[in-house]
Amino acid sequence: MATILVIEDDEQFCQMLAQMLRQAGHQVETAANGVLGLERFRASAPELVITDILMPEKDGIDTILEIKREGTDTRLIAISGGRRAITPQFNLDSAALIGVQQVLAKPFSRQQILEAVEAALS
Repeated sequence: MATILVIEDDEQFCQMLAQMLRQAGHQVETAANGVLGLERFRASAPELVITDILMPEKDGIDTILEIKREGTDTRLIAISGGRRAITPQFNLDSAALIGVQQVLAKPFSRQQILEAVEAALS
């Protein structure tokens, strides 16, 4: 199975997502924002990064762009629940434009995230 980094500022959601991925056999690290996520990314070189888009410190779009600038073949999944005037679809369309492999709007099911992980890694 894969080594996955989950970057998500909602601690409860992050832990739930990490647990689902661990139950599916993956090794999972977590980070609460893009700054910490990039530190962990550089330290562990995961095969897959799942990142929220709207986060404090450094948002998911900036985080994705920095990962892509590193020139690795790390696969990327963007997730978003949106916020007030910004819809999840706008955020996810933006992530798709910069080259993530999969996008998912929150809330999503266990089956949806596992299918997205499988598709991103294949």
